[in-house]
Amino acid sequence: MAGSVSPSTGVLFVCTGNICRSPTAHGVFLQMVSKAGLAERIRVDSAGTHDYHVGEAPDARAQMHARRRGYDLSMLRARQVSREDFERFARILAMDRGHLAILRRLAPTGFKGLGLFMDYAEASPGQDVPDPYYGGADGFERVLDMIERAAAGLLDSLRRGERGD
Repeated sequence: MAGSVSPSTGVLFVCTGNICRSPTAHGVFLQMVSKAGLAERIRVDSAGTHDYHVGEAPDARAQMHARRRGYDLSMLRARQVSREDFERFARILAMDRGHLAILRRLAPTGFKGLGLFMDYAEASPGQDVPDPYYGGADGFERVLDMIERAAAGLLDSLRRGERGD
């Protein structure tokens, strides 16, 4: 059942380099959207605030941990967020408060779709998704746990037709 999801709904996940957190959110949410039968109605993408890894695949560790849970990130490639993204996506969701601050500076006046991704996780609103890049396997697993909770909440929100502003 599609609920009240608008045909033009788009969600962009943003982290620093677009190789760990945001592509993980992209892959997890894309699979949830597909399983819900909403792939034709909800566009999903990810980007980074910086151009460090443009064109690269997600971090091999992020891919491995995601694959163990049934998510395929292999087709994703890093890109930097652009001004056009504010026209293409109804929601642009930051992985942490630092990303959110950068996005607020880039956003055109009146854009209401910015937010913190973890605000969609019922038990964790306002929390940052920590960067697992410099840590071990437990960091990637923790990030996946957090992203799965927030992605489920985001999908529920879209089904209810909430803007999330």
